[in-house]
Amino acid sequence: MAVTNIHEAKTHFSKLIERVGEGEEITIAKAGKPVAKLVPYTETLKPKRKPGMWKGKVLIHPDFDKPDTELESLFYGGPIEPAP
Repeated sequence: MAVTNIHEAKTHFSKLIERVGEGEEITIAKAGKPVAKLVPYTETLKPKRKPGMWKGKVLIHPDFDKPDTELESLFYGGPIEPAP
C-alpha cells in the first residue's frame, strides 16, 4: 500500500487512478497522517427482485378503506356523509 501526500496526489491524480485501477490501494496523507484511501471500485450486486415475493404474506382486510367515524369526528367535528 503506497502513501502519498495531498500535493503529490493532486499533481499526479490520473496516474494514481491508473494504479488503483490495477488493484493497488493508495493512502493520501496530510502532514504525515493518513486522511483518505483510494481503493479499487467494486460494484456491490443487489439481489434481483422477483415479482410476487410478498404473495400470501400481506393481508388486506375488505374494510381497510372504510371511513373511520372516530377519526373524522376528531378532524371535522362529526362523521362525513359519503358522496352519492
